[in-house]
Amino acid sequence: MNFHIHSVSNQLTKIICFFLSALLIHSSTAESSEFERMYPKKVWQSKKPSEADLNSEKIDTIARLLGGRGCIIRRGFVVKSWGSLSQKGDWMSSSKPVFSTLLFFAIQEGKLKSVHTPIKQFSWDLCRKDETMTFHHLANMISGYARPEKPGAAWAYNDYAINLYRLTLFDRLFQETPAAVANDLQRLGSLQFEDGLSFSKKARVVASVRDFARLCWFWLNKGKWGQKQLLSQDFFDTYCKSHVPKKLPHTDKAKTDDYLEIGSYGGGSDHFTKYGPGIYGYNFWFNDTGRDHPNHVTWPDAPCDAFMTIGAGGNSAAIIPSLDMVIVAAKAKWGGPKAGDSTSIMNRVMKIAAKAVLDGQAINKRSYTITGETKKWHPITLDFRGPYTSETADWTLLVMRENSRWSTKD
Repeated sequence: MNFHIHSVSNQLTKIICFFLSALLIHSSTAESSEFERMYPKKVWQSKKPSEADLNSEKIDTIARLLGGRGCIIRRGFVVKSWGSLSQKGDWMSSSKPVFSTLLFFAIQEGKLKSVHTPIKQFSWDLCRKDETMTFHHLANMISGYARPEKPGAAWAYNDYAINLYRLTLFDRLFQETPAAVANDLQRLGSLQFEDGLSFSKKARVVASVRDFARLCWFWLNKGKWGQKQLLSQDFFDTYCKSHVPKKLPHTDKAKTDDYLEIGSYGGGSDHFTKYGPGIYGYNFWFNDTGRDHPNHVTWPDAPCDAFMTIGAGGNSAAIIPSLDMVIVAAKAKWGGPKAGDSTSIMNRVMKIAAKAVLDGQAINKRSYTITGETKKWHPITLDFRGPYTSETADWTLLVMRENSRWSTKD
């Protein structure tokens, strides 16, 4: 695909160049449809970054920046790995999206009517304030459990509520151990975990980097694994987005009131981060504006469809559908969700990932040129020359939202 631009000002040139950079990502995603999307069987298959249209140096930079142990998946192939891929570890709060995934399986299997089912139905002796609490509230950190507010009235990153979510899901809904529920062949067992998916006493996922990457690839592909749609895509279309209202207030300062005496999943009832309204949903973090950063998306230089699992101790993963890529790293230097901060490690990692794809495409002779006399105002001609397509082509479009900005630096 070639672009020719005639006679524009220097500033407008920069704008057009980065607009065209976004289009090159569109092109890379479109052309990925020429390749069969792969799913690992007993082991992941590998490719060199260049074989997956990636810039090797930038992919290496991501590994150095994160450290720990990890891997990068592109189009279903391992294109980079570092550290031990087989070593199993506790994924901390990155385990939480697994709860919501299994909640969706419960609904699909008819074990639960909807995410809005009150948990009081599962024989919890809730106080009067909490009687309207649902699975939806628990999965979105807006339940109010152990806090002074009613369900849905305030945001709090709340590990007492997550423990209530965990106990309701496994002990009272499925009435099986987390391992038995997750590893069922009709559920996540179909992912054929190479090193085995197990759980801690608090039902935190214990898995290797390469096995956690399978979960991420399952989420990126919206419940599809190989030729089978294990979990209906409708769940991902409906719930894989922020469900915490942007203007929802933060919980008031108050002591934790764990009146059910269930204990914590790991942290406090209001800890870790103030961010969440506008960017948190069903235990994932999304790239959008929020209550505390209304003019900036979570990761300003990342593709706008990026989302993450975030766990303490550097156990996190980035899922970027428009790049057909997941980045998984344990015990790494991910940092926290410093929403709107372009200097955050999370933002820098995903920015480099996007540039690795752009550079990979440039290596494959997709380019644009700028010619003509520089003037402040002048008509321009955009000449788009590329492969023909149609409305039925298998394109995954990267939508550039108004608040997403591609940096003019680097």
